[in-house]
Amino acid sequence: MLTEELMREVKRLEIRARRRVDDLFGGQYHSAFKGQGIEFAEVREYMPGDEVRTIDWNVTARTGHPHIKRFTEERQLTVILCVDCSISTAFGSVRRSKHQLACEIGAVLTLAAGRNNDRVGLQIFGSDHLEQESFHLRPSKGKKHARRVMRELIDSQPGMSPFVLRDALSELGRTHKRRAVIFVLSDFLSGLNNREEPDWAKPMRMLARKHELVALQLTDPLEFQLPRAGLIRMHDPVSGRRYSVDTGSRRVRDRYHKQAMREQASIEDSMRRARVDRVEISTAESFVEPLYRYFQQREMRRR
Repeated sequence: MLTEELMREVKRLEIRARRRVDDLFGGQYHSAFKGQGIEFAEVREYMPGDEVRTIDWNVTARTGHPHIKRFTEERQLTVILCVDCSISTAFGSVRRSKHQLACEIGAVLTLAAGRNNDRVGLQIFGSDHLEQESFHLRPSKGKKHARRVMRELIDSQPGMSPFVLRDALSELGRTHKRRAVIFVLSDFLSGLNNREEPDWAKPMRMLARKHELVALQLTDPLEFQLPRAGLIRMHDPVSGRRYSVDTGSRRVRDRYHKQAMREQASIEDSMRRARVDRVEISTAESFVEPLYRYFQQREMRRR
C-alpha cells in the first residue's frame, strides 16, 4: 500500500529527475547509448549515391550487377540498475547520503532510458528491510514502470544484509541471459582483509564478459580525509567495529588517508582488469557533470 508521503516523495524525485534530463542531458544519453549494434536488413542493387564500402562483392560477382548490403541499428537497449543498499551507503557528510545520491541518479537514468525507448530493470540488494535477499523488477518501459522504479528506490533503506555486491553480481549473471547495459551504483567498499583484490572482483569480470557494465562509484570526502577535530567516535559499517580516533594526530590522519587510497587503488585496478567503465560521483558535488562527461567520452569512443 502506497502512503501519501511516499507518493509525494516519488513525485518530487520525478520532477527533479526530469529537470536534469531536460536541461542538462538532452541527447547525450541517446548518443552514448544508441543500441547494442547493427543487424543485417537486406541486399539490394547499387544506386547512385550509395557508399562503395557497402557493396556486397559476392552477390555482385554472381549477378553481374553491383549490389549493396543494408543494415539497421538495434535501437532498443535493456538497462539494468543494480543499486547497493548496504549500510555503508547510509553515510554522507556533506549534502546527502550515498543512498540518496543513488536514488537521484537512478531516477535520472530511468527517465533518460525512457526517452530513448529503452527497457529498464532494477535490482536492489544489501538492505535487511527486503523480504528476500535482493529485490528484482523485470525490465520494462513506460511512465507507469518508471514511477515504479523510482518508488522502489525511495522505499529502499540501507541495512546490514549479508547479501553483498559479490552475491548481487553473481545473481545478475544467472538471471539476465540477454546482453544488457548494467549500471552498478555502489561505493564498492568491501574491506580488503589482506586480499589482493575485493571479493566482488571475480564475479564482476565474469559478468562483464556477457554484459556492458558501468560502475558508478559513490564516494564521500570523509572517506578519504579525516578532519582535524580531536577525539571522535567512528563506526566501520563494513566490519561493524566501533572505535575512538584522535583526528588531532597528523600521523593518524595520514595513516587513515593511505589506507583509504590503498583500497581506492584496488577498486580502480579491479575495474580496469574487468574492462568496466568507472565514474566516481561524490556526495559533496552535483552528479550531473561526471555523468555528462562520461556520456561524451562514450560517444567519442563509439565514433
